[in-house]
Amino acid sequence: MPQRLPALAFGALAGLLMAVQGTLNTQLSRTIGRVEATLVIQTIGLLSAGFLLFPLRLGTGDLGQLRQAPWYTLLGGVLGVAIVFTVVAAMTRLGIATATTAILVAQILTAAAIDHFGLFGAECRPFAWFKLLGVALLAAGARLLLS
Repeated sequence: MPQRLPALAFGALAGLLMAVQGTLNTQLSRTIGRVEATLVIQTIGLLSAGFLLFPLRLGTGDLGQLRQAPWYTLLGGVLGVAIVFTVVAAMTRLGIATATTAILVAQILTAAAIDHFGLFGAECRPFAWFKLLGVALLAAGARLLLS
């Protein structure tokens, strides 16, 4: 377990950042519109990643190998746009906590299926029955949050 702590900390940080990002994106969308906010957010993301990659040279891979990647892996960019748009739409209508709860439940169920079936090149990690109890408890907790 101790060797997994840094990865768990990164996961927790990602969750924290996603909640803050969703809130900020929602506020921006109220000012300029959902699609417009999505464009601005993705453009700033592109510029930020470019800055990390080129001037700061923090990349560890090889962009020249892009043609070797399976075509479907490039759909992550399209999904990123869809994620920003749908998170903003959900948070605008439901509030931050309720929308985040729905997002997390769907994300965990989808991740469990991806792990179990080894989809998209992921390592196959069978879904043990005791994990079903964890998902059921998560869903019950989500239901309580939605009350």
